[in-house]
Amino acid sequence: MDITGVVIALNEAAKIEACVRSLQRVCKEVIVLDSGSQDDTVARCEQLGVKVFYHAFEGHIQQKNQALTYALGPYVLSLDADEVLSEDLIHSIKEAFSKNTGPIAYRMPRLNQYCGQWIRYGAWNPDRKIRLWPLGMAHWGGQNPHDRVITGPDLPIVDLQGPILHYSYDTTEELRIQSNKFAAIAARERHAHGVPGFSWPLLRAAFRWFRDYVLKRGFLDGKAGWTIAYENARYTYLKYHLKP
Repeated sequence: MDITGVVIALNEAAKIEACVRSLQRVCKEVIVLDSGSQDDTVARCEQLGVKVFYHAFEGHIQQKNQALTYALGPYVLSLDADEVLSEDLIHSIKEAFSKNTGPIAYRMPRLNQYCGQWIRYGAWNPDRKIRLWPLGMAHWGGQNPHDRVITGPDLPIVDLQGPILHYSYDTTEELRIQSNKFAAIAARERHAHGVPGFSWPLLRAAFRWFRDYVLKRGFLDGKAGWTIAYENARYTYLKYHLKP
């Protein structure tokens, strides 16, 4: 199919092979934009016949938009290096393109794994993402580190069946490290764009925990649900408490 798979990567040797192989099931080419990996990320990609480019990391949104400049199109399918297309989603993409009269953006569910457990409730589910669209008719936006695809008002969006499988964190320590990193980035972004005088970090954190663990039934995921809700609340506190 006329799809270019695009991935940004940094030290993802442990997970990127599964990501690339799944993309190769539906893409005519796969492009990886590396930002200076010190492990075997680049070598593994090259062994799989992937085109690898380098660009210094400036931000998640900037890096993903830069990756699009190397794509040939006419469609692009974007995954993170720790994501894999499920068998059901691969079938759904093939079926959609057999009927495609274009141009259409495709949205798909994402199923997140934490410490070997698929998370079914809380802030991580449902989690639907636009990841497949006509090249030049959408771009990455949002606010770092939380990016999202921005489409034009006239581009229809179709939902696909079958999830992206997101192998996020293998340990609680990995989640904590990423949470600290993302909170620092988010705090810098907030201050760069101007912030209200009173941000109430404790109140925001408490509400985030209550929403994710109680209202969104994160408790049904057991210990993992508690940990995720706690770390989300902690992230929220740091986001509004940290100074640049």
